[in-house]
Amino acid sequence: MDIAAYIDHTVLKPDTTLTDIERLCGEALTYRFAAVCVPPLYVKKATELLAGSAVKTATVIGFPFGYSAIEAKLAEVVLAIVDGADELDMVMNIAAVKNNDWQFIASEMNAILPVIRNKNRVLKVIIETGMLTTDEIIKCCTLYGAAGVDFLKTSTGYGGKGATVEAVRLMRQHLPPHVQIKASGGIRSFAFAAELLAAGASRIGCSGSIDIVHASGQKPV
Repeated sequence: MDIAAYIDHTVLKPDTTLTDIERLCGEALTYRFAAVCVPPLYVKKATELLAGSAVKTATVIGFPFGYSAIEAKLAEVVLAIVDGADELDMVMNIAAVKNNDWQFIASEMNAILPVIRNKNRVLKVIIETGMLTTDEIIKCCTLYGAAGVDFLKTSTGYGGKGATVEAVRLMRQHLPPHVQIKASGGIRSFAFAAELLAAGASRIGCSGSIDIVHASGQKPV
């Protein structure tokens, strides 16, 4: 298995430095990861470092708690696109879900998705499965599946549990085939990453990417 091709090589810690970004992008080029996922501050630099390669630049929107105003998320989206981001990992408004305010969730999508589609970028919506009930996860799958997002993502890694095989299976069962799944949060071994892919994920977000690749037996290019 070419596990590297499924990985978003990630650094999102609050004290991330420019040196961290340079290292991350260098590793992504060496191992041919699918993407790097970096804080918004570093999107422009990551894009420069990855120029001419197949590695995508991803960043986060409304991270990590999702309860930013729609207008604030929209401004983040626009800036990320201007700075060169290919993929946007946006945290949904978890508080709205807990209030059973699905109209708010729909309004957020109606405001943000057209901007991303107009610029041919990829949207991954983080639903934080560890904080949701089974019914809430299913409702998210129904709503975001109908909206036509590119990916539904399990977790930020900052709230509740991270990725689980059970959550990925549930999402795959209730999402249309064209919506992919990104599993993230607490993925530290090749065995667990392989389980998540087998359950229906098609992208893995992690910071321990190199250890996972080495454990798979895959060699850097």
